[in-house]
Amino acid sequence: MKLIENLHFNNIRGDITGGITAGVVALPFAIAMGLASGAGAIAGLYSAIIVGFFAAIFGGTGAQVSGPTGPMTVVMSLIVTKYVALFPETGLAIAFTTVTLCGLLQIGFGLLKLGRFINLMPHTVTSGFMTGIGVIIIILQIPQVLGFYDVKGSTIGILSQLFDIESYFINTGSIAIAIITLIVIYLLPKKIDKFIPSSLFALATGTLILLLFPEFFSSNAEPLNKMILGNIPTGLPSFHMPVWEMSIIVDIVASSLMLAILGSIDSLLTSLVSDEITRTHHKSDRELIGQGIGNTISGLFGGLPGAGATMRTMTNVKAGGLTPISGTLHAVLLLAIVLGGAQYAQAIPLAVLGAILIKVGTDIIDWKYLKSLRSAPKSGVLIMFVVLGITVFYNLIAAVGVGIVMASLIFLQRMTDIQVAGIVSIQTIEEASHLDEIHQILIRDDNVLFYQLNGPIGFGSAKKIVKDFSSKSDYSRTILDLSNVPIIDYTTSRAIAEICNICRENSVQIEVIGANIKVQKLLKNIRIDSNIISGKFAS
Repeated sequence: MKLIENLHFNNIRGDITGGITAGVVALPFAIAMGLASGAGAIAGLYSAIIVGFFAAIFGGTGAQVSGPTGPMTVVMSLIVTKYVALFPETGLAIAFTTVTLCGLLQIGFGLLKLGRFINLMPHTVTSGFMTGIGVIIIILQIPQVLGFYDVKGSTIGILSQLFDIESYFINTGSIAIAIITLIVIYLLPKKIDKFIPSSLFALATGTLILLLFPEFFSSNAEPLNKMILGNIPTGLPSFHMPVWEMSIIVDIVASSLMLAILGSIDSLLTSLVSDEITRTHHKSDRELIGQGIGNTISGLFGGLPGAGATMRTMTNVKAGGLTPISGTLHAVLLLAIVLGGAQYAQAIPLAVLGAILIKVGTDIIDWKYLKSLRSAPKSGVLIMFVVLGITVFYNLIAAVGVGIVMASLIFLQRMTDIQVAGIVSIQTIEEASHLDEIHQILIRDDNVLFYQLNGPIGFGSAKKIVKDFSSKSDYSRTILDLSNVPIIDYTTSRAIAEICNICRENSVQIEVIGANIKVQKLLKNIRIDSNIISGKFAS
């Protein structure tokens, strides 16, 4: 196995351009994510540096650029808020411990080769979850945009406080700067955007406007120092030993698991998008290990959890980046900024960061699925909105769990209907005219019920099969054909045993034919009379 997957030097110019461009784009996002998480702007930068570097080296997607993402930041903000409220002195350290544990879990996912299973998440669940994340990001930034800098908390908490709007001073300066930022982001000419990414141009524009014309945007009620990011620590991060609090150990593990699952899904979805554009094929399990190594180290050095970032990855690819060189260069550039240039970022207005994150939130929302609601299956739409509602207003873990259960039950119902519809029940030779000669011979006698099951039969259809068989009458002999059944589960084997019991109670002879070796073994294990079970057709 290669030490660094997808590494080559045939695209060095494109990788350098892509890495620098991705690093510049990542700067405002990393700062904004760190601020939104409650762990501080520097935590976002440390995450972009550490996760970005190690995930690029040890990951399995060549063009992937990793760092703090919207979904991961939303979860982390809830974790930080909860633990700091419970343990004011050690809460933040506990939150970083969940990041380290998250990384270890992701490494475990990769070693257990679970990458392919994470990709099986139903689209309706991921659509509702990601849309919910986007809505949460937007709601969390409303106070920054309106200038309500003291309004913090969960989505419900923020919305309830905003209803009491008379208690707050609406900062027209913050609103104006936010509007200018969004105008620049959405309307910046493509010719300029090719050289300077719109988010960075908007960041510089909003900051310069506030610095050049502070009297128009600040007031005595909201002084300038309250409107800006403020001091950002500089220098290398320090090592922090994990801090455990046994009274909430279950919650810590659950939070870490949520981060690990979300980060894995986020990264692998970005890997798939990267594959489509670059026409390459990523290695899912290796990508999980790389992300896990990055998050483990990030937590140990006070960084946010990270994942593959779709927007930054696409920026990298469009600028020419194709190999891990671009991802590592993006991290090195951010490290240089932290070591020598972080002080220049302290004048960035909070409203600008809020506006940038609102753009991030709107980009995360699954607009494509929302536009197709009229033509989409109603069951899928229901799942999507249930997951969306639970994500925004209750709990992220519960949202994913409920969504998966709903999708599984609906899928089970559909498979059950297909399996029951595939039953062939024939009692006269006339009804068998469409069957081949071998099957017609089986029912040449009178009072014979030919009952054929088709396809893999699961537990969901077991009761319906027994109910359907019980409705048959006027037969003295039953032929149960399993020749088209490749596999059954234990519940289905009990259903077949029940069919045999029904025949025995009514003094009806029954033969089970066509069963393959695996099916025969399972039927005999539950003590169905082996004399009536055959792998061949009766004659």
